[in-house]
Amino acid sequence: MRAVIQRVTQASVAVDDHIIGSIQDGFLVLLGVADEDTEDDLNYMVKKITQIRIFEDEQGKMNLSLKDTGGSLLIISQFTLFASTRKGNRPSFTEAGSPEFSKEMYLKFIDACRAQGIHTEEGEFGAHMVVSLVNNGPVTITIDSHQRH
Repeated sequence: MRAVIQRVTQASVAVDDHIIGSIQDGFLVLLGVADEDTEDDLNYMVKKITQIRIFEDEQGKMNLSLKDTGGSLLIISQFTLFASTRKGNRPSFTEAGSPEFSKEMYLKFIDACRAQGIHTEEGEFGAHMVVSLVNNGPVTITIDSHQRH
């Protein structure tokens, strides 16, 4: 699994001009799934994202997690995180997971974040979405569960 985490003061996602998810203060998470991803990858990503300390404490140091601040999540499926640009000018997405498997893992990821007690909003898997955000910092972090070892 791959994720791009953006610390935001606000973020929303719309489908067909209707906002379907919206948060204040938290993370916009773009989540990509590969066919070789496992429950272990999913659990690693949930733990890492919910516990990563990238909010400032009283001294201005990045020392607080989403749980510490009571922040929210907006999770968007993003198969393009697995784009390969090695050859030519048009990206290849063959490394991205199949739609069926990716949707299953995406929904499990959302459920696992909610099970952590974090307010979690979501996009619509497979839909054309318009995502808006105000990046706070700006702070943008990438995590790849296959690079943890």
